[in-house]
Amino acid sequence: MRAVFLKGEYVVSGSKGVCVVEDVATLDISGVDNQREYYVLKPVYMSSSTVYVPVDHADESVRKVLSKEEAREFIGELPSIPMIEIDNDKALEQEYKGCMKSNCCREWARIIKTIYSRTAKRLAAGRKVTTVDARYSRMAQDKLYGELAVSLGLDREMVEEYICGVIDSQAVSGC
Repeated sequence: MRAVFLKGEYVVSGSKGVCVVEDVATLDISGVDNQREYYVLKPVYMSSSTVYVPVDHADESVRKVLSKEEAREFIGELPSIPMIEIDNDKALEQEYKGCMKSNCCREWARIIKTIYSRTAKRLAAGRKVTTVDARYSRMAQDKLYGELAVSLGLDREMVEEYICGVIDSQAVSGC
């Protein structure tokens, strides 16, 4: 069954993160099938951009933003989400790419947790953070924190602090 997105609804589009559905319309653009309907998406955190996704292919790259309840449940599950266990840097980068393409919060969290652990180990050994880790950490945080900010009604800059607060309170209460 095909997902239907409504005008004004928040969605997550693979490459652009959280977007608002501005319209569902045919396009009057040269070289584009003017009988085909498209979702016209406006990225929330990249205001100068517009994304056009064919309605009949939206299931492949667009999904609804987590609801507030789903976001809270997801944050509660973060401690149990496993890290990526790959030692080879080339293979690890390929796994990062796959996780980013998945358009899935759980996969973005795996990247963030893995890189947080790798960074701590590297810094303790007197080594720098790798360029690949820095890039994928930023990308995963942008996507995950952007979505959670919209879901929870928070500023994106407050999401990491909110997550830490929830996890810390679970640890104190013995959850």
